[in-house]
Amino acid sequence: MSMKPYTSKLDLSTGNVDLSHGGGGRAMAQLIDELFIKHFDNDLLRQGNDQAMFTTKAGRLVISTDGHVISPLFFPGGDIGSLAVYGTVNDVAMSGAKPLYLAAGFILEEGLPLADLERIVISMATASHTTGTPIVTGDTKVVERGKGDGVFITTTGIGLVPERVNISSNRARPGYSILINGSIGDHGIAIMAGRENLQFGTSIVSDSAALNTLVEVMVAAAPADIYCLRDPTRGGLATTLNELAQQSGVGMLIDEASIPMKPEVKAACEILGLDPLYVANEGKLVCICSASATDRLLAIMRQHPLGQDAMKIGVVIEDKHRLVQMTTAFGGRRIVDWPVGEQLPRIC
Repeated sequence: MSMKPYTSKLDLSTGNVDLSHGGGGRAMAQLIDELFIKHFDNDLLRQGNDQAMFTTKAGRLVISTDGHVISPLFFPGGDIGSLAVYGTVNDVAMSGAKPLYLAAGFILEEGLPLADLERIVISMATASHTTGTPIVTGDTKVVERGKGDGVFITTTGIGLVPERVNISSNRARPGYSILINGSIGDHGIAIMAGRENLQFGTSIVSDSAALNTLVEVMVAAAPADIYCLRDPTRGGLATTLNELAQQSGVGMLIDEASIPMKPEVKAACEILGLDPLYVANEGKLVCICSASATDRLLAIMRQHPLGQDAMKIGVVIEDKHRLVQMTTAFGGRRIVDWPVGEQLPRIC
């Protein structure tokens, strides 16, 4: 793949992305060689093919792809690079699968500082390493100045589903428990604070994280008792529960007092007029499991760093209208409907 020697090294301190970096020639080869391969380095990527060939154990594979267009590129608790890895790793893990490999596609805007791009690539490499999911192939394109927003990243992941695990969004049934692994709304409020330079008197940090190791211990503890898993990202907890209710043909009844939420996030939502149920998360999962496995799963989740605040937040109920309802802190009950429009675009 390498076309070394180059006449000079890539200027990662003061240089910028230009159209030649996406032109398929020497400049593009140098960008790939001195930036992407340098940080993503692994045996499959180093082969330099337009695809990656690998062997897997026999079994069920899953594949997921996701585009990341977040603004700003760097935010409290993360950046578009780590988010692009975590987002797809989590989508694969929500099937109960062990993520195996990632592919990454970059659309770069002319003028993007190479220092920013390297910072993003290093973040992706670190996230890839910590999740145990190497980036084994990819693509790079450059668009003219003003026709992008710095960088967009698409990641595709594949994973292998363990035996006895059968997790799908249409498997919720009345009587099952609804669990969540921690507090809601952190990511959306952190992005809004970073984008609008809002000060809330305390730092609100995104919960962006890879959930594959949490899912791994959960499915190992109760492989046949977990029926649905989903990460409540864009649209928040409310949208996720409505999706699961619709796809399973059931209703959901949640308890407001049981839903974990940090006081600073709650205060920020009150100031901004946002309903935290609809605010995005990037390190949370909703689990629907049998009633008999509830306590066991909660105990397992609370032993994991990303599940210490895990709670049972409700139950699946019969409802031909497939509504999500919530018992409020005041003892009343209200419908938690699908969101209308989008509270905050470019969130992930």
